Amino acid sequence: MPDDSFHVFDTTLRDGAQREGINLTVTDKLAIARLLDEFGVRFIEGGWPGANPKDTEFFQRAAQELTLKHAQLTAFGATRRSGVQAADDPQVAALRESGAPVVTLVAKSDIRHVERALRTTGEENLAMVTDTVSHLRENGQRVFLDCEHFFDGYLHDPDYATSVVRAAAEAGADVVVLCDTNGGMLPADIVRVVTEVREATGVRLGIHAQDDTGCAVANTLAAVDAGATHVQCTANGYGERVGNANLFSVVPALALKYGRDVLPEGCLAEMTRVSQAIAELVNIAPATHQPYVGISAFAHKAGLHASAIKVDPDLYQHIDPALVGNDMRMLVSDMAGRASIELKAKELGFDLGSDRELLGRVVDRVKSMELAGYSFEAADASLELLLREELGARVRYFTAESWRVIAERRADGAAVSEATVKLHIKGERVIATAEGNGPVNALDRALRSAMEGVYTALGGLELTDYKVRILEGASGTDAVTRILVTFSDGRGEWTTVGVGENVIDASWIALEQATAYGLLRQGYPHD
Repeated sequence: MPDDSFHVFDTTLRDGAQREGINLTVTDKLAIARLLDEFGVRFIEGGWPGANPKDTEFFQRAAQELTLKHAQLTAFGATRRSGVQAADDPQVAALRESGAPVVTLVAKSDIRHVERALRTTGEENLAMVTDTVSHLRENGQRVFLDCEHFFDGYLHDPDYATSVVRAAAEAGADVVVLCDTNGGMLPADIVRVVTEVREATGVRLGIHAQDDTGCAVANTLAAVDAGATHVQCTANGYGERVGNANLFSVVPALALKYGRDVLPEGCLAEMTRVSQAIAELVNIAPATHQPYVGISAFAHKAGLHASAIKVDPDLYQHIDPALVGNDMRMLVSDMAGRASIELKAKELGFDLGSDRELLGRVVDRVKSMELAGYSFEAADASLELLLREELGARVRYFTAESWRVIAERRADGAAVSEATVKLHIKGERVIATAEGNGPVNALDRALRSAMEGVYTALGGLELTDYKVRILEGASGTDAVTRILVTFSDGRGEWTTVGVGENVIDASWIALEQATAYGLLRQGYPHD
């Protein structure tokens, strides 16, 4: 049997799905459940069967389609209604018949909510808890009880809030979860209340923290410090309002900082992959600066940092990124020194350390270009082309004689752009014209049209992202434009940067580089 002394409980499929902008299909929920199981959580709360048709279908399909290796599915629901026996309550029946081996019940623990929201008495609320927990336990299901609004209720009436905890435990609940439902608590409050409740009741406690003060992760860890052995989290911190305690911050803290064996062996290294895969499923871009799993979590920009990292990466990193499936990245900018450039070049496959003059030349050129408006932080392909040029191996597949773009508004109201490019390719002059739904699209099509006869691989390249930023000039009145374009060949993506006096000029520079880099990836020989 797995170690039951500490629970990692995920509620992405229920509480996390309440985030604004998330709308999960049953198929989405099944896919996320598989990912969470791969990550190694002990419990996955699937939703509220009986109250939500989608969740009812999820549990029905899960019984047939989900084979979980590490986790158990948990059904969520409320205690019985006032004045009705648990055995006769249809919502309790849905929990009983869900097929879930574990049920998480939610109960009011703030007397104000009991009297104003449930419109019943404190005594009846305790009876609702006792009756429902006992009934489900008699049915052979394990029960966890969430004390909704516990901390607010405890501050208002600690005796009543504590009585709910005792009633649940005495009826057979394995864990009583103290919920900071409004998310207003701070770590010191959590430590004090959890400690007092644990000492007063002797009950096994859990924590459910919302992030309204930005302290959900800290509050969760504070509860663990005070004796909680069950933590409820959501993937990437998804949840109602500003979200819940982030599963991918709490778990590595417990595993790497507290030294707790909270996941099966090997699962922690899957964390970055699982985090990003879930982000894609819910159609929310992965948070670049998220702790542990964000693409910037181990990205280094300052030259001072890079100098130290060159000696020992641990000097500026709190953990080895590989432990959570992430990577260290070096960023190149006007803050970069020799060490930053040297490490970034090595990351791209170039060793500049043996040639100090070359390294100095590259550093000076990068800083000069950054001063003019370039940014290489997100444009590794442009930086690689620059390095190749400085190494005497400039990548060139064509020479541009000229290009032009015409924007036209037609009589039918259609706005059409037409681009013409004149190139020299392998000693021949080629002219191509193309239309597009904008000047950049027209330029891209014309460039491809001119080159595809010689470089057939261009047909497999796709422009996937295009970003524009207008930068102030030195005088504050003129301006320059920075363009970032991202291309894909189906095997990977690359980004190039262009800077010019206007959007079209900057776009051409970025397109020219992106095309050259794409052909380089395909293995075409170049001048």
